[in-house]
Amino acid sequence: MSDIIQLLPDSVANQIAAGEVVQRPASAVKELVENAIDAGADKIKLIVKDAGKSLIQVIDNGCGMSVTDARLCFERHATSKIRKAEDLFAIRTMGFRGEAMASIAAIAQVELKTRRIEDELGTIVEIEGSKVVNQYPEALPAGTTICVKNLFYNIPARRNFLKSNSVEMRHIIDEFQRIALAYPQIFFSLHSDGNEIFHLPAETLKQRIVHLFGSNYNQRLVPVEEETTIIAIKGFIGKPEFAKKTRGEQFFFVNNRFVRDHYLNHAVMNAYEDILPAETYPLYVLFIDIDPAKIDINVHPTKTEIKYEDDKAIYAILRSAVKRSLGRYNITPSLDFDQETSFSNLISTKPLDEIQAPTISFNPNFNPFEDVKKPTSSRSSAYAAGFEKKAGIPQNWDTLYQISQQETVEQLPLHPADRAAEKTEQKPNVATTQDATKQFFQLHNRFIVSQIHSGFMLIDQQAAHERILFEHYMAQLENHQGISQQSLFPQTVELNSADFALMEDILPEIQTLGFQLRPFGKTTYIVDGIPADLGTGMNETKILEQLLEDFKNNKDELQLNKRENLARSLAKNAAIKPGTPLDNQEMSELIDKLFATESPSISMYGRPIIVTITLQELMQRFNKN
Repeated sequence: MSDIIQLLPDSVANQIAAGEVVQRPASAVKELVENAIDAGADKIKLIVKDAGKSLIQVIDNGCGMSVTDARLCFERHATSKIRKAEDLFAIRTMGFRGEAMASIAAIAQVELKTRRIEDELGTIVEIEGSKVVNQYPEALPAGTTICVKNLFYNIPARRNFLKSNSVEMRHIIDEFQRIALAYPQIFFSLHSDGNEIFHLPAETLKQRIVHLFGSNYNQRLVPVEEETTIIAIKGFIGKPEFAKKTRGEQFFFVNNRFVRDHYLNHAVMNAYEDILPAETYPLYVLFIDIDPAKIDINVHPTKTEIKYEDDKAIYAILRSAVKRSLGRYNITPSLDFDQETSFSNLISTKPLDEIQAPTISFNPNFNPFEDVKKPTSSRSSAYAAGFEKKAGIPQNWDTLYQISQQETVEQLPLHPADRAAEKTEQKPNVATTQDATKQFFQLHNRFIVSQIHSGFMLIDQQAAHERILFEHYMAQLENHQGISQQSLFPQTVELNSADFALMEDILPEIQTLGFQLRPFGKTTYIVDGIPADLGTGMNETKILEQLLEDFKNNKDELQLNKRENLARSLAKNAAIKPGTPLDNQEMSELIDKLFATESPSISMYGRPIIVTITLQELMQRFNKN
């Protein structure tokens, strides 16, 4: 039998390695921009077309490469960053493995243009599928320009797995933002299909955060700074009230390298304990400076994972630093006595004869025990999204706990199963013909209690309303029948670049639901109208931002299609919230609409909406036979 083990050709080995290093266009962007930083560039320009599928171009003014280095950089494990194994524990550069350029060249058509400052001529190298097609000298500006064309052109299966342009572009923006945050002293620009998305001059970290995420972030940031013998920490954290329901604005940098670390994230979240809204995540951009000898970054080819020599100490220091900064922000107010709003401004400068003493008037006929009808305030406009509201207090509310001996079960709303049984027995449906006699009770402004023939049922009012709205919005998306209500004063919504790209992707469906949006600038939309069934008084900016947050959250956790995701997100935001009081008419309408849906017993998230407790269960709880 002949030997069956053989060495793979370099081209095949490079394609295999590329599967780990270059998973999508954003991976190539990360590697190329990091190489430009390692080359000492202070100006880096990134150009992409078709979300990096057709072209990724990085232009820098770094040190450039010699003729030999320009050819050698595409070989596997060719690197200028380390010379021996011990160097792995003294790394301060972004790259060091020598795999990225070889992996990219194996799955794309690459053109490299480079010149060192001291050289008169530069070098151009053209490579396709790991094979050098051409190399020749040419007059070039100092620095390096690398073009990656037709990514995965020779691996059609990998190319077919790429997502839509909007999705891939969001990944590129994510990688770009991480690098731009790590190096605010470097000028960065990002161009996509001829449009400049980012233009970031060299600046401070706070200015870089504001330029990346929006001017409204300027008031959301709290500085963090701590220096110990183990690590030094600096950066910014977000104020608790601005925390979002989706992750994506959490950044850890260890020696200026972006890392993902659940353990350190737990330390930050622990510091926010008891001051964060439920199920929200705060913004943080934190830099940890540590001796490279005390960490190991050679864990994964993407270099986003790190092992620490003393992770417990780092956890404690990080938690303490964040907690101290939050304490300063929440507890210690700042007083500026040089401002115009000082206490001296509260003292009147009028002459004494011009100052009038305050007078107090009262009604001598006022009787605090007299029954006076007070005007009722309008309820939440979100409630009107599902059914019409009736203002006022339910009649006979003071007889809530009185039970009439003449009251019969037939006078109360029936459970669907009981209604079906009555139809079988040819009994008239008294519950639908005697609406005036229906009586419901509300527990803790969260649950609706309704007596049925076999016992009683508890209905989660929020889940019920979400189910009604969800099916309503799904029907609108299917039939393109959303009705819009024009805003009296159009509002502007400023988004970060990633959210702006996401909004562009879902804009047709958003408009189908009744939102009227038009782009205004690079990252801003003008809201001219909102869905008519949301009612008046809704904050257009807040509901759109929350809609995007829920959309991203559902996409990450539930993997929903676009329409179902949008319907869920809007239903969740428009539904009545726990703690909303309902009168008898409102509870009746809610129940009627719930039982008209296709799945009245199951919430949008697969949890029960209705819980039925039978008379037999009640008797057993009271130990009665």
